[in-house]
Amino acid sequence: MVNVQRATAADDRLRLKLYGFASLLKSVTQRKIPTAGTTSLAATNTDAALRQIIPVLVVAFLIVVALARGLGLVSEYGRMESAIRHSTAMMASTAAAALSSGPTNPASMDRKSAEALIARFLPADLIDDESFVLLLNPNGVVVAGSSRGAAFVGLHMMDLFPEVATLRRFGDKTGAIETNIDGSRHIAVLTPTGADGALVLAAHSLKSAADYWQAEIALNVTLFSAISLILMGVLYAYFSQAKRARETSDVFVESNHRVETALSRGRCGLWDFDLATRKLVWSQSMFEILGQEPSSEPFAFTDAAKMMHPDDGNLYALARTIGRNADRHIDQVFRMRHANGHYVWLRARAQVIRTHSGRPHVIGIAMDVTEQHRLAQRYAEADQRLADAIESTSEAFVLWDKNDRLVMWNAHFQKVYGLPDNILVPGVERSKVDAAAARPIIQRRIADPNATGSSRTTELQLADERWLQINERRTRDGGLVSVGTDITLLKRHQERLREQERRLMATIGDLSASQKKLERQKSELSEANEKYLAEKQRAEAANKAKSEFLANMSHELRTPLNAILGFSEILCTNMFGPIGSPKYDEYARDIHDSGRHLLNVINDILDMSKIEAGHMILKCETIDFASLIDETLRLTTISAMGKNITVERRIASGLTLTADRRAMKQIMLNILSNSVKFTNEGGNISVRSYKVAGAVRLLIADTGIGIPKKAIGKIGQPFEQVQSQYAKSKGGSGLGLAISRSLTMLHGGTLTVRSREGVGTVVVITVPDAADAKEKATATARAS
Repeated sequence: MVNVQRATAADDRLRLKLYGFASLLKSVTQRKIPTAGTTSLAATNTDAALRQIIPVLVVAFLIVVALARGLGLVSEYGRMESAIRHSTAMMASTAAAALSSGPTNPASMDRKSAEALIARFLPADLIDDESFVLLLNPNGVVVAGSSRGAAFVGLHMMDLFPEVATLRRFGDKTGAIETNIDGSRHIAVLTPTGADGALVLAAHSLKSAADYWQAEIALNVTLFSAISLILMGVLYAYFSQAKRARETSDVFVESNHRVETALSRGRCGLWDFDLATRKLVWSQSMFEILGQEPSSEPFAFTDAAKMMHPDDGNLYALARTIGRNADRHIDQVFRMRHANGHYVWLRARAQVIRTHSGRPHVIGIAMDVTEQHRLAQRYAEADQRLADAIESTSEAFVLWDKNDRLVMWNAHFQKVYGLPDNILVPGVERSKVDAAAARPIIQRRIADPNATGSSRTTELQLADERWLQINERRTRDGGLVSVGTDITLLKRHQERLREQERRLMATIGDLSASQKKLERQKSELSEANEKYLAEKQRAEAANKAKSEFLANMSHELRTPLNAILGFSEILCTNMFGPIGSPKYDEYARDIHDSGRHLLNVINDILDMSKIEAGHMILKCETIDFASLIDETLRLTTISAMGKNITVERRIASGLTLTADRRAMKQIMLNILSNSVKFTNEGGNISVRSYKVAGAVRLLIADTGIGIPKKAIGKIGQPFEQVQSQYAKSKGGSGLGLAISRSLTMLHGGTLTVRSREGVGTVVVITVPDAADAKEKATATARAS
């Protein structure tokens, strides 16, 4: 068999691609992952793009390698098969030429001679175990063959392979064909030996080539799988490293954020001064302290020097001192100008260090001590005010420390004890001060029942007959504060009180008699109180009986009233024909109007009775308050138009309210009816409504007769009317406004009346929205 080279061009291309991709992965995996705080947005976007594109490149690379190697294997198998075809054709031609050159005609040649010629011209080293050559007589019977083809001698060529008919028909033109011989695939070539009709058949088995090709496929699949696993491992290592880098970056960003937050909340800033380049690098919190816009660029030394307060030195002198290595530690307090123009007090602490290259740097922290400086000033002012207050007080004040040394005193203390100036020096021992002080005539300690051992009170009388009360208290640090108060007047007053006490003892007997008299009056007052409670209960029972009586009476009145209204309406409408005289029609209308008026009065009494008895139940629902107002206005429009009254409506759009619809309608109808009733012809009525702080407010104003100031307090009480001549002519039960006020209060709202006689009346109704109250209660419950 012809040896076929394994190292094909496809193998070379595969090695080049593997090497190039390995170099790419090596450069990618060895690339440093940028850390947070130093990476720009473009670099971050590039990393994200690389993380997305690298898996695609790896998969594409594996696909290209698989396709390239697959095509290479197919091409290699084709070359192997072509080589076999060529070698088989050469064997057939060689055998035909050898047999034709013999002394005997191949068609009549015996087996031994033919096999000798074949062995002579085609020795064993040229024909391997997978090839054989056969000599066929003109009848197609195998008469001789090579060593491997000896088994086919005596067989007909049709028994060997069915394609022989095609080979015989076309002869040399058919070339090499693929067929099955003895159950295995072979390449066969049939060549005539000459004009005698004999044929030479050369065949080569494809089994070894197929086995070799399958082994190559298995080897390439194994290599491809190994390469894929290696690439997956490299890809996993890359993403693991990228993940660790991102986690490290996130940790750094979070730590940096915490540090910046801590510095910002602590009003501290970090700074780094490069002495060589004279550039300053500030942290973000440093910019915030001075109100500057944060920047990542170095801060110019000259710009920082200009921000220094002129009275606090300058940065140039500090830089020169540091440059001469005269001071390697810095701790200074100075002021720098804020972006708004005011100055900020800063305390800077820093240290001079050198980098690996030997360049000097000053790294430190700056703390905003503006508030501390302001507090120090306040403390100084407070100390001064305290000293002035102590000096101006009339008491003798002195303060000792825990070691009984003098700390503070006032002039009154020095005057009371007659102390010279040379003794009163801060830090002098108390024993020396006591030795130089004037001795009192009388000195006694006053017992304090609530004393805890940290305080002491002493009274003493001086030589000039003045009395002092010395109060001594221990301070928290173990010191002692002593305050001497002049109690001379108090002592004299106590003497007078003792004299008065003797006089009062004489009147104690008189007080005993007075006490007995008071006890008797107390007993009488208790009996009167019990009678009052009994009368109150009877009054409440009578009021309840009145309400029940009114309710029952109203129900009893409605029964005959229905007949009166029904029959009077029949008479008014002439349902059964005219009743005769027009006077009867007028009387019938008067009866019907009076009955209707009486029915309204009864309904008002029933409503008022239910409210007073607590039987009124509200059915709250979400109502369109604007449409309800319009509906109520329509009920009073006819009455208003009859008096030529202008009704102005200003209602907020989309106004809703969670309340009892019938009750709200009755409230508005009662008030609007009163406005129409008590407004003169040609007057005005204004209706306004809007939302206020979880409630709905309704204002009804008219230009009616108004209400006298003294009658305002009675408005809204049951059965109360303003008794003017005009009101008397209008009639009414006096319950409309009382019912409206009660219904408003049942909703948790308020009804107020403002009026001026002869000008008009304004009724303001404020009803809380039950839905808003529920939402607030729910929010409060969740918050708690």
